[in-house]
Amino acid sequence: MMQYTPPADTGLDLYYVDEHLLVVNKPAGLLSVPGRGEDKQDCMINRVMRVYPDALIVHRLDMDTSGLLLMARGKPMQSALSILFQQRSVHKRYLAVVGGKLKQAEGEINLPLLLDWPNRPKHKVDFEEGKPSLTRYRVLSYHADENLSRVELEPFTGRSHQLRVHLMSLGHPIVGDELYAPPELKTKAERLLLHAWQLGFQHPMTQANLQFECPPEF
Repeated sequence: MMQYTPPADTGLDLYYVDEHLLVVNKPAGLLSVPGRGEDKQDCMINRVMRVYPDALIVHRLDMDTSGLLLMARGKPMQSALSILFQQRSVHKRYLAVVGGKLKQAEGEINLPLLLDWPNRPKHKVDFEEGKPSLTRYRVLSYHADENLSRVELEPFTGRSHQLRVHLMSLGHPIVGDELYAPPELKTKAERLLLHAWQLGFQHPMTQANLQFECPPEF
């Protein structure tokens, strides 16, 4: 098991905060919530709670994924935001750099996913026991010299490792993916090139339509 070495705490990169909720940009390499063991307590929610003690998690990003994370302030708002996620009323878009050239400029990946128990934390496509999982993708550009594509991804379900497994299943793993990419793509970047760059939802209290964009560092 690799040692957990979270990025240095340089303060919160807040995109929005009010008395009900907040949106923060999570750096790559930082857990969303604490892991098992004393060495895995440094995480996004704990860093946020040092400044906003009433902050509560509503959804998560993989440790290796960076980008916009929505948090509630207080239990009632956590419930309200959780309902928005259940209703799929929170719109999320990701940017990724993947290996190869995709055959279609856009499309959908509809493959059921399941935890690969003997190889956890890996997940796998499983048509018998997997949970329905749907991702829409759009190719933004292709770089022939490196044989890499930049794609925008929109998950309609929120399964663990969904985007990573779906792209691997399509034959285009994400660059820097320690779990699912072949060695030549793993070593092309020092981190997973996957970033939650857009987040949109209706504020449960004010009814305002909130839209956030956070460009990736790659």
